[in-house]
Amino acid sequence: MKKTIRDFDINNKKVIIRCDFNVPIKNGIILDDNRIKESLKTIKYALEKRAKVILLSHLGRVKSEEDKKKNTLLPVCKRLSELLDKKVLFSKDTRGVVLEEMIKNMKPSDAILIENTRYEDFPNKYESSNDDKLANYWASLADVFINDAFGTIHRSHASNVGIASYLPSGIGFLVEKEINKLNLILDSKERPFVVIMGGAKINDKIPVIDNLINKADYILMGGGIANTFLKAKGLDIGLSLYDEESISYCKKVLSCYEKKIILPVDALLGKKTDVSEKAVYYDFSTKIGDYKIFDIGLNTVQAYAQILKKAKIVFWNGPLGVTELENFSNSTKNICQILKESKAKVIVGGGDSASAVIKLGFKDSFYHISTGGGASLEFLEGKELPGLKVINNR
Repeated sequence: MKKTIRDFDINNKKVIIRCDFNVPIKNGIILDDNRIKESLKTIKYALEKRAKVILLSHLGRVKSEEDKKKNTLLPVCKRLSELLDKKVLFSKDTRGVVLEEMIKNMKPSDAILIENTRYEDFPNKYESSNDDKLANYWASLADVFINDAFGTIHRSHASNVGIASYLPSGIGFLVEKEINKLNLILDSKERPFVVIMGGAKINDKIPVIDNLINKADYILMGGGIANTFLKAKGLDIGLSLYDEESISYCKKVLSCYEKKIILPVDALLGKKTDVSEKAVYYDFSTKIGDYKIFDIGLNTVQAYAQILKKAKIVFWNGPLGVTELENFSNSTKNICQILKESKAKVIVGGGDSASAVIKLGFKDSFYHISTGGGASLEFLEGKELPGLKVINNR
């Protein structure tokens, strides 16, 4: 068992909490503050225990001075102040005398957010390469380190693995919740257990499929992943997105687990990813021509519904269609509704799938929506997560 924030006396101590405030921002406006809200429990706990709270997070990727301008955490600081109903200080510097002075002057239950950790990635990749000097410097600012950023726990960065190597460390409530919920998938004996796999790329998800295929009763396919399986089966997919390198893998899986892998029986086609694009129905009985598969069809949704209605546990990773286009978001929306009305414990595996579910209005409909896309997948692969491994054991 890993230590948690509850295992430390943090009264009047300086506590670094690594959060995941990597939220979508356009023209200084936060489009989705879910990740900020998910961090509040840990931050509030630390403030109530009279800690001096130092918040770290990344935002986007920083490869130029222009990236710095558009990826500042200042809008996050303002939103955080609103959600906490208290002023959160902001340091525009990621290190230096001014930052040190601000922290020195903090009082118990004060909070400060330090600018985007990935500012340290330009021009040198100090953050993402887990630079020892940077990690040591950040660690010198505090007494305790708490990792509450599940979305980056599968990465070895200075702001998580690096700092934890120098300070007494634990996990926050968000990371603890993520681990407990995802362990349900790996440990549960409830049946049927159904996996829904969507999204664009199959290559990233092969290890997850390999790890879950013997645990799951069914794996329902959608998106570009389904296209690769359909191609492997010899069906015409036209100009649809698929992964040529994974064809042999798909053929092998289909031959070994033909009854577990459930593929679309119809689809909706389009030619360009444009909001005005009309959906064309396709049932794989004719040539597809120069169209692309943009969504699974209604018959597929109905077939999947028969399986999902009986499920006890469902893990869903990846949208089933091009959900950013209204005409190709209906299958994902329909599956959401079916799952909402079911009795299954539904876990949505972060990333694009979480964004799609929230955007379509099902944020509070399921057992758990993960804040980490890649992190949740690597956890379910059975990989050791660097940001978790380094945390002190009880």
